[in-house]
Amino acid sequence: MVALSSGQKAVSRDADTPSSAQPSKRAATVLVVVLAALTAVAPLAIDTYVPGFPSMGASLHASSSAVQLTMTAFLAGLVVGQLVIGPISDGLGRRGLLVSGTAGFAVFSLVCAVAPNITVLTGARFLQGVAGAAGMVLARAVITDRFHGPDIPRYFALLSQILGVAPIAGPVLGGAILSVSTWRAVFVTLAVVGGAMLLAVLRKVPETLPPERRQTGGLTNTFRAMGELLGRRTFMGYVLVLALCSAAMFAYISGSSFVFEGLHGVSATTYSLIFASNAVGMLLAGALFAQLAARGVRLNTLLTAGVCTAAFGTLAQVVLVATLGETLAGTWATLFVTMTGIGMVYPSTTSLGQTLGRAATGAASALLGGVQFLFGALTSPLVGIFGEDSSLPMAVIMLIAVAGAGVALVGLARPWEGRGEMAGGAEGAQ
Repeated sequence: MVALSSGQKAVSRDADTPSSAQPSKRAATVLVVVLAALTAVAPLAIDTYVPGFPSMGASLHASSSAVQLTMTAFLAGLVVGQLVIGPISDGLGRRGLLVSGTAGFAVFSLVCAVAPNITVLTGARFLQGVAGAAGMVLARAVITDRFHGPDIPRYFALLSQILGVAPIAGPVLGGAILSVSTWRAVFVTLAVVGGAMLLAVLRKVPETLPPERRQTGGLTNTFRAMGELLGRRTFMGYVLVLALCSAAMFAYISGSSFVFEGLHGVSATTYSLIFASNAVGMLLAGALFAQLAARGVRLNTLLTAGVCTAAFGTLAQVVLVATLGETLAGTWATLFVTMTGIGMVYPSTTSLGQTLGRAATGAASALLGGVQFLFGALTSPLVGIFGEDSSLPMAVIMLIAVAGAGVALVGLARPWEGRGEMAGGAEGAQ
């Protein structure tokens, strides 16, 4: 295996094995369920309060752009939090940071609930994002610490499926709360969720990185591990494939309501059903990925299939709009295909990337998650900027993003080389 640096105790002959004996099946199931819930908390915090934007602006005497800035602040917090907390956990361990992050998420959710003005709310949302990032980045690290072999892709598939469900559940939950209360109650609910997650972490999530496997040399060596991962061609290939496919998904999330409700005239309820059906495509893809990986299909093969499926969906969407014009059935079908492909990409890239970066699991998780949300945050506004009289801008942006993922796959990840597979000794290759 290729070591990251000589000063890192984490790189040893045991670096490709779990930190301890794998837990019993029941304990493993409970642990993964808690980790999956932690992964869902941040996406819920993104979507639950969106239905309350108008009332929030009115009560805080803020413009719509100022209210939207609170979303940007949260996404920025998620990026910064993952890039900082992940590598630090390689030196300090996972559990303490996970407890602190989960508690912080609950506290800052309450601050959001009582914010007297938009400035305080924006600042609290940034800190809420930083704290919420702990659950996302450390869930991946804990799974990589605790499990190996076919368990890793199976559990990462579950986390990816949860990420697919959260965007559906968030607006529904937020709408239900707003039907009986105000936007402040949404943040109170998030604080309660954070408190419940804190209890779950305290009771069910052990420390998975023992002191003898932690990196030594302080923060300098800790962040040097991230720098060295940035220089590893194959690892960064997987990071960019994930990030660019996430950019396509964020373009879809930000533009699909306009496309279906504004251009095709469907009701909000019908749009929710369409959105849900496309999320089902992601769920089915995640389940298929887990089954095929368990049967020994190469993860790089599954990743390639996912990118090709997403590319076919986005290309078909552009061609249909450019030739036949706006059609509800065509747009719906091509987006379903695209989301299904992305549903295969998420667990593939995460499993491969975390395996390649096992010597610095937290840093690897930070780069996979941080760059993913960075690209997503940068892409989200583009659909509106390039026009609202056609679905073509959304389709073209998604196609460009997925095409970029294809370039990263072929040029950097090079799936035919088999790097990052669970077997075959390729885990540490460049």
